[in-house]
Amino acid sequence: MTARLSHLNEKGEARMVDVSAKDITARTARAEGFVSMDPATLELILSGNAPKGDVLATARVAGIMAAKRTYELIPLCHPLPLSEVTVDFAPSHEPPGIRVEATAKVDGKTGVEMEALTAVSIACLTIYDMVKAVDRAMSFSGIRLMEKTGGRSGHFKR
Repeated sequence: MTARLSHLNEKGEARMVDVSAKDITARTARAEGFVSMDPATLELILSGNAPKGDVLATARVAGIMAAKRTYELIPLCHPLPLSEVTVDFAPSHEPPGIRVEATAKVDGKTGVEMEALTAVSIACLTIYDMVKAVDRAMSFSGIRLMEKTGGRSGHFKR
């Protein structure tokens, strides 16, 4: 099993994958997650009256910043010259919460799945941080890759 894992060498030791021989291709990744919360918390966020300020604007910036720093957060990730990162939100009243979606793009030798997933994760955590004083029972679910394009493995769509 370990022989097929690209981040392990023949001795089973962690290594950063050598991507120098790979072609530069256009690559994209889209990820999503969901923050479940009390209906009153959702209304507080949507009204713009949260005590710490604009929750979604702050979470958007945090997600974008996190995508740009993924290589510093996830061991063995390559630093990537991202060409675009977007973080979007879709409120849900049933169940109450906010769907978070992030897209990352790069022209590079390795994929941007981790950048999109990191953006979603940090945006979700930032939403929690901004309103935890009123709803400590919030939870996260469904953080997952939805689609990726480019590279040798081709197109993936959930």
